[in-house]
Amino acid sequence: MNMLTKVALIITLLPYGSGALAIPNNLQIRGNLVEEPCTILPGDEKISLIFWDTPEKNFYANGHTASKDFVIKLSDCDTSIGKSVKVTFSGTPSPALPGFLALSNSSTASGFAIGIQNSDGSPLDIAQEGEKIALQNGATQLHFQAFLKGEPDAISNKTIKVGPYNATATFKLDYE
Repeated sequence: MNMLTKVALIITLLPYGSGALAIPNNLQIRGNLVEEPCTILPGDEKISLIFWDTPEKNFYANGHTASKDFVIKLSDCDTSIGKSVKVTFSGTPSPALPGFLALSNSSTASGFAIGIQNSDGSPLDIAQEGEKIALQNGATQLHFQAFLKGEPDAISNKTIKVGPYNATATFKLDYE
């Protein structure tokens, strides 16, 4: 047997002697397929809300900033499957302002938190389920507002720190 034939024979037999062991039925996949009345409009799964440059003195003068509107856009809604939705926002809560969203640890700015409101201006605390919102066949828009609020101690001690900031929240839709 020449050297080339020996190498070809060894390469051919390698898969048979690799020691791999196949165990039947060792992966189980389970789930629950559900029917939802709406879908989130493609491209709107992530919402960015930018406050741009906010003067620090707004906190000392008013305690908070003006609200910024944002919308969760739903499409393909079928009211024969669900007639309403409740929205819950979750994230890291502010220790100084219960119900508000804390700034992330990577933020340079400090001394304030982010509040979320329903479109009528009523507060919607972090981790608290919102009120029912009626669905419309086809498209439904869920309107909310966010604002920045100074922490009471940071306002009274004038210790609000300027700089970039960010926070992350997740919204959950519960259909009824």
